[in-house]
Amino acid sequence: MSRSFFQVGVAMLIAASPMAAQTNSYGRPFGTQREQASLQQQWLRERLETVLPMLMREHNIEMWVVPVREYNEDPVFRALVSPTRFSARRRTIYVFHDRGPDQGVERLSLGGSSQGGLYEVVTGQRLTTTNPNGQQQELWGYDQWKLFADLVRERNPRNIAVNISRGHAFADGLTAGEWEQMQEVLGQDLLRRVVRANLLPIDYLSVRVPDMLPTYRKMTKLVHEILATAFSNEVIMPGVTTTEDVVWWIRQRINDYGLGTWFQPGIEVLRQGGVAAEGPHSPVIQRGDVLHSDVGIIAFGLHTDTQHMGYVLRVGETDVPEGLKQALRNGNRLQDIAMEEMQVGRTGDEVLAATLTRMREAGIDGSVYSHPVGDHGHASGAVIGLWDRQDGVPERGDVPLRTNVYWSIELQATTPVPEWGGQRVSMGLEEEAEQTTEGPMRWILKRQTEFHLVR
Repeated sequence: MSRSFFQVGVAMLIAASPMAAQTNSYGRPFGTQREQASLQQQWLRERLETVLPMLMREHNIEMWVVPVREYNEDPVFRALVSPTRFSARRRTIYVFHDRGPDQGVERLSLGGSSQGGLYEVVTGQRLTTTNPNGQQQELWGYDQWKLFADLVRERNPRNIAVNISRGHAFADGLTAGEWEQMQEVLGQDLLRRVVRANLLPIDYLSVRVPDMLPTYRKMTKLVHEILATAFSNEVIMPGVTTTEDVVWWIRQRINDYGLGTWFQPGIEVLRQGGVAAEGPHSPVIQRGDVLHSDVGIIAFGLHTDTQHMGYVLRVGETDVPEGLKQALRNGNRLQDIAMEEMQVGRTGDEVLAATLTRMREAGIDGSVYSHPVGDHGHASGAVIGLWDRQDGVPERGDVPLRTNVYWSIELQATTPVPEWGGQRVSMGLEEEAEQTTEGPMRWILKRQTEFHLVR
């Protein structure tokens, strides 16, 4: 039977499903674009009015400067601007000056707009020069830098933080060209006050405000629902459906909701006798297969990152083999250990080392590579291992954990499965959690403790 016939059959199956038929009836789970932007603007105001002053004082920074140019913006740009501001529009120089607890942090925008009243827009005289033809020519951009230098001298801060870092991408948004121009206008006296406060942009990007949680929990719930449907007979026909078919079903469903994704969804098959990995030759899903997914959505400028497991029942089976259930339980136990060790103030590397020690003591064979999630998918903040760095992560693993941060608890546990002749099977799990001020880590929604079933 031809491959095209398979594709047509799967398309007909999906189109006929109740879930597919309902697509247009629930197409806006988070409201209109205007409603979403209004909520994002509220979050932005709270971040600028409460989180930013707290962090500038915590890190002893009096002035923070973030220059950005159109289409080459600093990674922190999206967390500083309104949802209706898509780029820097030529150049904008954001200046944050802490005038103390009584007067608060002054927010200045040299270029750009007020962002709905969040910034004071500062403009200056346009500067010109005479070109070789004797004509007056505008020195585009230089007037901004001269205005910036005058503004800094007037405020006379004790230090000036810029985003330059060798080890942290989120703290390295100042481009070489902008830095060169900044140095030219500041002069030696002010240049001596420039500091690289890596943790300021890192922490500003990672800290969530309380009003985000209900929305983020709803996002997580939606991802769980998408995965539950993807790993069911509504989407998968054993012996017909391929992993690529499921990938594109997920991608389309996310699009039908009016949402985005920050990576191509991943579906992988783990099969008795071997592993049929995702790739250019997408395997057909068969009975007895273990399925692994990796999906992330974007809404309100927030990102999710979730991995779940599924199982395709064999003919005559009514449940998942006990050996596979134990493998999932081992993954859940490793999640417990990791979250217990994720204590505020510890560095990512310290949490990783403690978690792996307890993991081995518990007889679990696994690895941990958890990361913050929020404004980005692999977001700013402490990193607890990478899949290929289980001995610690230079610089990124040195960042301490702090409260009010969302996490993707990402890890895997590998377990011999008796029903598969002792074959070792990996359970790759990833769920959203939050580091709260109220106590230990907790799940944003819940974690997977049972396989999704395709019957």
